[in-house]
Amino acid sequence: MSIEVKVPGLPESVSDATIVTWRKQPGETINRDESLVDLETDKVVLEVPSPIDGVVAEHHQAEGDVVMAGQLLATLNEVGVESSKENKPDETPERIITPSAKKMIAENKLNSDVITGSGKDGRVLKEDVQTFMQQVSLVDTLARRDAPTQFEVVEQKSIEAISEDSVQGDRIEKRVPMTRLRSRIAERLLDAQHNAAILTTFNEVNMQPVMDLRNKYKDLFAKKYDVKLGFMSFFVKATIEALKRFPAVNASIDGNDIVYHGYFDIGVAVASPRGLVVPVLRNADQMSLAEIESGIAELVDKARNNQLSIDDMTGGTFSLTNGGVFGSMLSTPIINPPQSGILGMHKIQQRAMVEDGEIVARPVMYLALSYDHRIIDGAEAVQFLVTIKDVLEDPARILVGV
Repeated sequence: MSIEVKVPGLPESVSDATIVTWRKQPGETINRDESLVDLETDKVVLEVPSPIDGVVAEHHQAEGDVVMAGQLLATLNEVGVESSKENKPDETPERIITPSAKKMIAENKLNSDVITGSGKDGRVLKEDVQTFMQQVSLVDTLARRDAPTQFEVVEQKSIEAISEDSVQGDRIEKRVPMTRLRSRIAERLLDAQHNAAILTTFNEVNMQPVMDLRNKYKDLFAKKYDVKLGFMSFFVKATIEALKRFPAVNASIDGNDIVYHGYFDIGVAVASPRGLVVPVLRNADQMSLAEIESGIAELVDKARNNQLSIDDMTGGTFSLTNGGVFGSMLSTPIINPPQSGILGMHKIQQRAMVEDGEIVARPVMYLALSYDHRIIDGAEAVQFLVTIKDVLEDPARILVGV
C-alpha cells in the first residue's frame, strides 16, 4: 500500500518552506516517526517524520524546492521494516551516533558519514568526532604549507559548490545562497532600522554583589535544582522588575496603536549553527531563578541542535542579548521587531571605580539598552536601565521585591 507524505500545516505567519535535506532516499527503509525530510522556514527547521514503517518509493520534490502546506513531498510503500531488510540482505544497517557525538557534529557542521565509529557495532562516540577533527586540522595544516590560500573543506559538497569560473589560479571564491533563516534575519534587521527610531543608552553595573551571592550559593543551588546558577537569571529578574516600572518598554506598536503587554515573555538571543535566533522564555515573571536557568538552558540546547519549534520562536515582549560570552566590551544591539527594546550585556572586566572616595578594582559590565524612541522617551529609557543597575548591585531586592 502506498502512503503519501505531504507538507504539514504551517503557522499563519509562515507561508512556505524550503526543502533542505532528504534524510532517506528512494529504496531506503524508514521506521515510523523517523525523520524523512527537513524543511526550513523563515524561523525554524521542521522535521517531517514518516507515518509508517516502510520503504521510500519516490521523492516528488528536490532539495532546494520551495513548497506550500499540503503539497506532496514523497510516496512511501507500507511494508514491514524486517521484511524489507530480508529483501535487501546486503543493506548496511543504520549507524548509531551517541547524543554527545551528534551535538559536536552539529556544532562544528561536520559530515557524520566520513567519521569512523570505534564503539560497539560501529557506534560513533564523542571521542571519534574529536579524533576526526584533529585529523582534519592536521591535514589542513599540511595543505597550507603548499597552498596557504586554500579554503578548509570538510565536506565534498563544499568543493562541488565552487564553479570553474570562480577559480583563478590560487584565488578561490565560493558563492552559496543564503539560507531561509539568514535571509529572514537580514530582512528583519533591515526592517528594524528602517521602521523604528532606534536610540541606545548605556550604563555600567558593578557585578561584585551578584558574583558574591552566586559564589556563596552556586554549589547548593546546583545540588538542589540540578542546574547551574548563572548570571542570566539575575538579569532576567532585574529586567522584569524594570519592565513593570516602565511598561512602555514592554509594549509594541501595531499601526497607530500602542499595545501594552500585561505579561513578560523574554526573548534570549542565541547564536545557533544556522544563525542568530531569539527563542522566548514565556511568563518569565512567574519563574524562580532555577526555572529561568533551566528554561534558558533548554532553549539554548534546542537552538544548537536545530530543534526549536515555531512556538519557541513566536512572540516575545522584550529581548536580552549577551555579546559578553564572545568577548564584546560594548555594542548597540538591534531591536527584534515588533518589540520596542533590547538589553545588551557585555564582558565582565576588572575596572577602576570610586567607592567612599577610594579607587578600587571591581568587576564591571557595560549595559546597553536600544529602544524605539517613537513610544519610549529618553528619560524612561535611562531610568529603565538605572533600575536594572540598582537591582543587580543590590540583588536582595529580587528576593524582597523592592
